Amino acid sequence: MNILMTASEALPFCKTGGLADVSYSLSKEFVKLNHNVSFVLPFYKGIEKKVHKKINHVSDLIVTMNWRKINASIYHVVYDKIDYFLIKNDYYFYRDNGLYGYYDDGERYAFFCLAIIELMKYLPIKFDVLHLNDWQVSMLSCLIKTKYGSDNYFNKIKCVLTIHNPLFKGYINRDSLFDLYNLPTNLYDEGKVRLDGQVSTLKAGIVYSDKITTVSPTHRNELLTIDGSKGLYYDLLLRKDDFIGIVNGVDEKEFNPRKDKNIYVMYNESNVNSLKSKNKVEFCKENGLNPKIPMFAIVSRLTSQKGLELIYGMAQEVINHNGTFAILGSGEYEAECFFNRFKALNPKNSYVYIGYNDLLAHKLYASCDFFIMPSAFEPCGIGQMIAHRYGALPIVRRTGGLVDTVTCLNNDNSNYLKADGIGFDDFSNIEANESINKAFNLYYSNDKYMNTLRKNAMKKDHRWKKSALMYLDLYNSINK
Repeated sequence: MNILMTASEALPFCKTGGLADVSYSLSKEFVKLNHNVSFVLPFYKGIEKKVHKKINHVSDLIVTMNWRKINASIYHVVYDKIDYFLIKNDYYFYRDNGLYGYYDDGERYAFFCLAIIELMKYLPIKFDVLHLNDWQVSMLSCLIKTKYGSDNYFNKIKCVLTIHNPLFKGYINRDSLFDLYNLPTNLYDEGKVRLDGQVSTLKAGIVYSDKITTVSPTHRNELLTIDGSKGLYYDLLLRKDDFIGIVNGVDEKEFNPRKDKNIYVMYNESNVNSLKSKNKVEFCKENGLNPKIPMFAIVSRLTSQKGLELIYGMAQEVINHNGTFAILGSGEYEAECFFNRFKALNPKNSYVYIGYNDLLAHKLYASCDFFIMPSAFEPCGIGQMIAHRYGALPIVRRTGGLVDTVTCLNNDNSNYLKADGIGFDDFSNIEANESINKAFNLYYSNDKYMNTLRKNAMKKDHRWKKSALMYLDLYNSINK
């Protein structure tokens, strides 16, 4: 099968969050299963420094946006047997302050979508499936079905949209349909792309894609409720028979304590209870912390979605019980200030790193006893699955993909032979802090429970192969 994957970010080129990990890892798994995968990305500033292999310029294509004729330079490189095509236009993508958050993001990704259409015309490959990820590329299914529906090649391509984060809907104004995409405004007037009085590129993808997925079964069910839909309830309800949830996986090669040279001491599920603690000892020695008390860690974007309101209280609860709280992340300015103050007030029981550091992330996963994820909502989540790989027990709020990936310990510990984490339900400080208390009790009261949960966590199957096979079944179902 010939698969064209499209996203606004992907490893190893550019990353702001889990989308980069997921889109790359899924593509890599398709290749392992003997499918041909091409991947189209914007050529952002700095990409050329992140890939050791030579990136080759292959063509210059012209993109038409209303009256404008804009050049798209196409570059190609093979990485992990994936054919990456990078679309270069310095006006849109050579910017200093990250990938997103610019006033003209709607225009930037409209150009990207139109350039992908031109690239598909140019390439000799005939794709069976076009896999779209989030709002930046969602309009492609609308373009293909409305503008190119009579084309013998494009009308055979099946479009699959994956919603990773439903909060971001890709709003542009009505006139931008024609000005940016060369599409008639009646698509808005008829309600096909209209949401909240604007054009939503994400809604366009929901309406025009052949199938829609999100990144866990529970999150799919939440999106089909009024309260949990993030404003997409009616649109997704109309497509519920074409909408499924497929849980993400983790890259077992990158996150593997058996072979991870980034951590202090390598270990596996058979010796986790004797060797994992050596990582905590070394981390604490480097950072002036006490290795004899439980360590709670967070590796995350610092945003309200990740449960910041609860994290503040949980951090203080850890300190109140004489534990160590460690955090690696960046995001909202107020959150960054809070944790810097927190470190100053609790120098002997806290570790704070504002930013992202891949080496440090691996060390934290290997060193911590518990990994905190009290998300307000969580389509899938990757941190809890990485924590499992390193024998750290996730403390999660039972929502979205956290429900599907963490087996939480019962109040009476009766399911300890299967459990691999701690959970709570309500988005409340009371329940969140109770989960911290439960973790302390587990750590100090009974080695049998703690040791068993660690081994269960490391044995948990989060392989991408399972997810990839489900996606392939989906592709095949629409290509019959």
